[in-house]
Amino acid sequence: MTTRLVDRTAIAYLRSPEAIRQRCQQLFDLACTDQLRYFRCDLSQLDATADYVIQVMGETYPDFNIPFHSRWRHFEVGSPLRLNQLEQQLSRLPPLEKAWAKFDLAIISVLLDAGAGARWRYQEPETGEVFGRSEGLAVASFHLFCQGLFSSDPTHPLRADAIALQQLSATQLATGFQSSPENPLVGMQGRTDLLQRLGQTLALHPRLFGSHNPRPGYLVNYLLDETRHGQLEASTILKSILEGLGDIWAGRLTLAGVNLGDVWFHPALPPLPLPPSPLSPPDSLSLVPFHKLSQWLAYSLLEPLQELGITITGLEAMTGLPEYRNGGLCVDTGLLQAKDPIVFQQPHLPGSEVIVEWRALTVILLDQIAETIRTKLNRSSVELPLVKVLQGGTWTAGRKIAVEKRPGGIPPIQIESDGTVF
Repeated sequence: MTTRLVDRTAIAYLRSPEAIRQRCQQLFDLACTDQLRYFRCDLSQLDATADYVIQVMGETYPDFNIPFHSRWRHFEVGSPLRLNQLEQQLSRLPPLEKAWAKFDLAIISVLLDAGAGARWRYQEPETGEVFGRSEGLAVASFHLFCQGLFSSDPTHPLRADAIALQQLSATQLATGFQSSPENPLVGMQGRTDLLQRLGQTLALHPRLFGSHNPRPGYLVNYLLDETRHGQLEASTILKSILEGLGDIWAGRLTLAGVNLGDVWFHPALPPLPLPPSPLSPPDSLSLVPFHKLSQWLAYSLLEPLQELGITITGLEAMTGLPEYRNGGLCVDTGLLQAKDPIVFQQPHLPGSEVIVEWRALTVILLDQIAETIRTKLNRSSVELPLVKVLQGGTWTAGRKIAVEKRPGGIPPIQIESDGTVF
């Protein structure tokens, strides 16, 4: 097998949900035998953690009719009228063009959703309501989208396109997010750079995003072509995102010149499981993928596709989202126990061994929490898929327990964010 074919095989593998679970499981197995440097697992806390999440689910959704964990939930915070108003503005468009606009909005908003920091707040001009963190980022990006900041055509503001994204400035974005020295939004320059790179990257993939002033929303067309008998695999959505948006992530690991995105090195991992080859993969292939933002983006594109009459299949293949709310839940309930006080004493870079361990163990524990919850509630994975457990759910429970344990509800472990990872 040639080097080029080995590289292509490795890249395809690292972009798959199967790789996320398999590589995270390898680290989880090491944690269960106390062979990791920073964390050990205590599965005796699994039942109590599941009970806590079920309690939160019941408080949030008393009828247990839980929607998908997606960006659309954040757009509804405080008032459902925002989405009603958006629907009214889009009402004259044919269904396909509506889907383009909703993809544009969801993709831009998710990419802007990396951790905002504990100090930043956004005051909604129309209502005077104040929001922080993910909800604040969602509401702010929703209004910027509706104001046409991401469109190069003033007569069609409800869109995002390559021209406008490449011309976006940090000052425009900071103004829209109300960021200032007194109200600092973490990673403002990183967020701006990310959207500018998005504008550049769209043009590199006309098959996915169109050839004339490409739009993120044109990904709908590609996914419609991939639909068979009205059905579309969730993993197909993820793979299209990873292929089309891979180049927007700055400073990440690359393989054969391909940006791997949310993929990180951990010294305890064996080389990637590649087909038989006379080549010996180097240590640099001791990699674990997460694709947190990309998976959440895939989850956030499900509803516009369903509105087009598409049935989404294979949701069980997708994984939980290894970010600080889900990961914080695992730490705060005792499922994960830190072996070194330094875990809590200083912030860590996303690529540090401690953060990679934390995220990998979180992926597997989310599966175990979800399965325990289903057993307790007598629900199947079809009735209560992981994407609903996250919403109901572990993310909300992670935030709630953080508020109970620490002033300001900060997560138990601090991350040095550049505005593009979490």
